[in-house]
This record gives sequence, C-alpha cells and structure tokens, in this order.
Amino acid sequence: MAAFRLIPREEKFYADFQMMADQLRAGAVLLEKMLSTNPPDPSKPQEIKALEHHCDFLTHETIQRLNRTFVTPIDREDIHGLALVLDDVMDSIEATAALFPLYRIEKLRFGAVELARIITLQTDQIVAATAALEKRKGVMDMVAEIDRLEHEADEVYKKAIGQLFDDETDPIVIIKWKEILYQLEKATDHCENVGNVLENVVVKHG
Repeated sequence: MAAFRLIPREEKFYADFQMMADQLRAGAVLLEKMLSTNPPDPSKPQEIKALEHHCDFLTHETIQRLNRTFVTPIDREDIHGLALVLDDVMDSIEATAALFPLYRIEKLRFGAVELARIITLQTDQIVAATAALEKRKGVMDMVAEIDRLEHEADEVYKKAIGQLFDDETDPIVIIKWKEILYQLEKATDHCENVGNVLENVVVKHG
C-alpha cells in the first residue's frame, strides 16, 4: 500500500540538479572550444561567466526552495551538498577560463587541452547521473567513471607540471602556468566531489 502523505513531497530538486548539470557541461564545452585555438579564443571567458552567473542563480533558488520545503525526496543535507558541489565545478571552470586573458596567454602548453577534455567527459557523466538520480539506475557506474577520469587527470597534471619545469626558464611563465594547470585539475577534483555526493545519495536511498 502506498504511504499517504499529508504534506506532498517536493520532487523538483531532481530537475534543479539536471539544470545545473547542463550548465556545467555547457561551460566545459566552451572551455574546451576556447582551448582549441592558439591563441585561446578571447570571446569564450565572457560566455562562460554568463553560465556561471546562471548556475549561481540556480544554486540560490535550489537552496531557497529547500528552506521552504518540509518533505524532500532525499536527505536535506544531500540536496544542499549536491547543489554546492555542482556550483563548485562551474566556479572552477569560470576561474580557469578567466586566467587566459588575465595572463595574456598566447600559446598553449601540454596539459591545458588534455585536462579540459577530461572535464568535459566528467560533466557528460554528471549530466547522465543527475538525470538517472531519481530512479537511481546506473548512477554508480557513472560515478565510477567520474572517479576514473579524475585519476587520469591527476596523471596528466603531474606530467604537465614536470614538463613545465623541464622546458620553461622564465619564472613568470612558470607561475602563470602552474596556476592555470592547478585550476584545471581542481575542476576535475570538484567533479569527483559531485560523484561522491551522488554515491552517498544512492547508498542511502537506493
């Protein structure tokens, strides 16, 4: 017998997560396109910034709805946590894109394109996982792929830092590229954090 609820359960949070995930993937695709040319496409950071603002709005709306909702489909802390970690990914993508015009990067180095590609692949999995979250079907496989890609990113990052110190003698260039590579790798870590929250939700409610 289906349980009777005096107060209806708010299910819109699943749609919120999917909208946020779509923003992440759009931002990742723009970042990858930005880095597909030498020098990087100068128009893309502003486009990514607009997506970041929209993602901030969605995060705020989700948390405000959570504060107004009595009965939630998953634990309140998981809704709050997932909204924040999704926003963290978008923040990292935007922060990375902003560094290229700020540092006047004219020539790409190894690691930038490779890490941007991994971020896009991770956001593909995040989009699929948030779409599947309500029914919990296949989410763990997607989480495993996000984690595998993060480990791949770690290896690319270490190799890129090594090449940077091997090939570059200008300390200013080294400082700039260390920050760029760090921000790219940080975005992959935030994607892994999204996977960790999704895994926690499935374990508790699956």
